[in-house]
Amino acid sequence: MTTPDVTALLERARAWAAEDPDPQTRSELEAIVEGVEAGGDATDLADRFDGTLEFGTAGLRGALGPGSNRMNRVVVTRAAAGLAAYLRAEGAPREATVVIGYDARHNSDVFARDTAEVMTGAGFKAHVLPRPLPTPLLAFAIRELGCVAGVMVTASHNPPEDNGYKVYLGDGSQIVPPADAGIAAAIAAVGALADVPRGPAGTVQDEHLVDRYLDTVADLAVDGPRDLDIVYTPLHGVGGASVVQVLETAGFDAPRVVSQQEQPDPDFPTVAFPNPEEPGAMDLAMALADAQGADLVVANDPDADRCAAAVPGPHGWRMLRGDEVGALLAAHLLAAGKQGTYATSIVSSSLLGKMAAAAGQPYVETLTGFKWIGRVENLAFGYEEALGYCVDPEHVRDKDGVSALLLLCELAASAKAEGRGLTDLLDDIAREHGLHATDQLSVRVSDLGEIAAAMQRLRATPPTSLGGLAVEGVDDLAEGSADLPPTEGLRYRLADGARVIVRPSGTEPKLKCYLEVVVPVHPEDGVEAARIAAVGRLDALRGGIKAAAGI
Repeated sequence: MTTPDVTALLERARAWAAEDPDPQTRSELEAIVEGVEAGGDATDLADRFDGTLEFGTAGLRGALGPGSNRMNRVVVTRAAAGLAAYLRAEGAPREATVVIGYDARHNSDVFARDTAEVMTGAGFKAHVLPRPLPTPLLAFAIRELGCVAGVMVTASHNPPEDNGYKVYLGDGSQIVPPADAGIAAAIAAVGALADVPRGPAGTVQDEHLVDRYLDTVADLAVDGPRDLDIVYTPLHGVGGASVVQVLETAGFDAPRVVSQQEQPDPDFPTVAFPNPEEPGAMDLAMALADAQGADLVVANDPDADRCAAAVPGPHGWRMLRGDEVGALLAAHLLAAGKQGTYATSIVSSSLLGKMAAAAGQPYVETLTGFKWIGRVENLAFGYEEALGYCVDPEHVRDKDGVSALLLLCELAASAKAEGRGLTDLLDDIAREHGLHATDQLSVRVSDLGEIAAAMQRLRATPPTSLGGLAVEGVDDLAEGSADLPPTEGLRYRLADGARVIVRPSGTEPKLKCYLEVVVPVHPEDGVEAARIAAVGRLDALRGGIKAAAGI
């Protein structure tokens, strides 16, 4: 960020405060302005107005607070007005319907109401979900209600000071280019906030819509064993009541819910980050499972579009990796004869492709994100390693942590009835296809320039080997291909089926390196020997890419 022109900055801030409809953010900004006028440091003020919070394929996501570079009612109102203008320009008929959902984060309900009022002001019908509910329910509602678009106010698993704004089109999938650029241009063209017409706050849907979604999910489970002692945590999010209802409707006993994390709480007091992937986030659930002798731990992230799981082992409870859950769900669906394309993202394990081929089903790789996976033609199952799974694309063309959780419990109960666990099922998969072990190196930065510098180093001095394995090919993903649109990233194809992919995170200030090794399982040595070998190879890969990227 360049040194700010304080006079111009103060003018922008005063103009912003003058049109801000929220007394809290307006007074907060006025206090900051007064401090700068009195000779205080202008750095914080400059950051709040350092451009505009960028609208991309993830919609909007950022810290709450006043300013064009924050999430607030001004930014949300402009986003809603821009989306309405874009829909009209794309031919949406008058009185077409937009459905709006929201999670339990700070101001989510306020942002949802603002969006509904702008949509009705623009001549659309607005349906609003009845309370804070899972993101996949919003994706379900778009198609169920025949809407031209949907908006979900959520920051998913981001820190408590953040919020976000996720946009779906009428197919029930998240936006992809060029729609994101078209909506961004329409947002930029919005004039004075006072000139944005506003209407009523839409029609609040009743609980029948919620029940239709939950019954649809419960119907995915087929008749079979239901003896399973489950520990569940919604991580202070909105999944709790939905998951309990689905499990009970499907015939399971109610799970043991982590009491400290059972109710929605936008401050997420028991976790450093409300993301089941983060170290420590699942500790309370695993401690409860250990104390109660449970069979399985399952969790959702705060908006319940992701699902995590942990299993007991000889050394205590361990989290299953996203790729492991993906393989288990794929095996379950393939064994049930589910026909269609099996899809995953380029940073997820290559195992799914081998499993699909062995079952005679098509397989597709996409860029990261369900905005791509959800659009795969004839999709039967899609997943990405970041705990996102789509097991019922007919009804929800997005990741759905509620339905994935149910099918994982169904699979675990069937295994338990045979005296086995999910780890045994993973061993079966490894014996058939080789042990595919994945890991991730994630480096959080305070300066995004560090990420650009690391990518530049890798391109300027490409490694010839990583972790002792020869680099057999490099794909610069920024160039795109016949199968993939361009995206910032590098993919290293290594000897013995190993692979490393390096890319900036799309939602957080992180550089992510995705590692995979493939170790054959020899009958005389067994799966455990392959796991031990894989740990060493992954450690070597981690060290190799850290050195090559200078991180």
